[in-house]
Amino acid sequence: MENIKLKYGNKYVDINVNNAKSIKYLYEKEIKAIENIELEFNNSVNNPMNSPALKEIISADDEITIIISDITRFWMRQDIIVSLLIDYLHNLGVSSDNIVIVVALGTHRHQTEEELKKLVTEEIYNKVKVINHDCDADDLVYLGETTRKTPVWVNKLAINRKVITISGTVHHLMAGFGGGRKSILPGISSRTTINKNHIHALSPQEPKSNPLIGVGNLENNPINEDMNEAAAMVNPCFGINIVTNSKAEHCNLICGKFEESWQESSNIIQDYFGVKIENEADIVIASCGGFPKDISLYQSTKTLFNANKCVKEGGTIILIAECHEGGGSDEFFGWCKPLSNGTLDKDLRAEFTISGYIFYAACEVTNRTNVMMLTDIDQHVVKDMKISAFKNIEELIKNVNFENKNVYVMPYGGNTVPFLKK
Repeated sequence: MENIKLKYGNKYVDINVNNAKSIKYLYEKEIKAIENIELEFNNSVNNPMNSPALKEIISADDEITIIISDITRFWMRQDIIVSLLIDYLHNLGVSSDNIVIVVALGTHRHQTEEELKKLVTEEIYNKVKVINHDCDADDLVYLGETTRKTPVWVNKLAINRKVITISGTVHHLMAGFGGGRKSILPGISSRTTINKNHIHALSPQEPKSNPLIGVGNLENNPINEDMNEAAAMVNPCFGINIVTNSKAEHCNLICGKFEESWQESSNIIQDYFGVKIENEADIVIASCGGFPKDISLYQSTKTLFNANKCVKEGGTIILIAECHEGGGSDEFFGWCKPLSNGTLDKDLRAEFTISGYIFYAACEVTNRTNVMMLTDIDQHVVKDMKISAFKNIEELIKNVNFENKNVYVMPYGGNTVPFLKK
């Protein structure tokens, strides 16, 4: 018997596995944390990639917009970087009145005041204006169309100001990698812009996901290429790209020219978190890594999608995800109705939303595999998705046959991305 200890919300669960043929843990590479983050920050912004130093780009009288991510990405501890950046700008003579921090919500819910304080630190919140982006605001600015006919509407605070982005680079289901240009689209774009871009997640020929998108795939990915065009219209003057390990420790800061510094951070992420495997397993036990990565099923699907990449068709995924916010966005479980009616693909194409696609892609996984989930979500809520939900780990394990099975364990499933060796 092997005891497996995994994060679940703000606590741990113990899983006892009996009689498995093999148990293999999938981890990212060992990544050394930055010892002195202030020293590393100053070195990175003063010696950036393919760009003048930030102090040569910013003048004391500039109006500056800093774009950051929301609370669901707090694992990258951008609050530390925000504080260092504000101090750096103040030392250049930029006043707090000339700085605005915009939370790149995309279509996510607005952050509470307490969450805003957490994202930037209370000290910075009391000095600098911090606002939630609103994708439905009536004062968004139109910049033109991309080659794929996506109309680009963005937050007015990204126009005629020096724009600096702070984002964490990770693998991403649709865009290949997160961070970078996603700070603009979907981050500070209109709902129309976001949905027009994200409709490329669906195959134009068949009722399934577009085979050109996918985790780690940038080349010929229509979502990624469309995002790049939109971001180029805003043309941020500087990008700060954060790479963390599974302990939420800063390991790299790649700063400099917006697109190129993000691309380099994506290469580093692939090297750190892309895990080559020889074979798919019969059973995958995957934890999101605890709060906030398992705050909702919407966020926890990152782990589900990664687990799907290393399990056999018809195999079992055991998803460890508390989800105390349920599905996440209000509409997420609303897609259960078209699912049960057999109109999910048709309805999503007619009125595409990000939550709808994440729901759609999750159902593709549950149709391919047997998904069992330890969660606060009630069983009846996810029944139509073909997810078997349990509130007790012992009860869940009673329903799993490990006899002579090959098992993968993913303690940080949202970070660890398996790739079959070619």
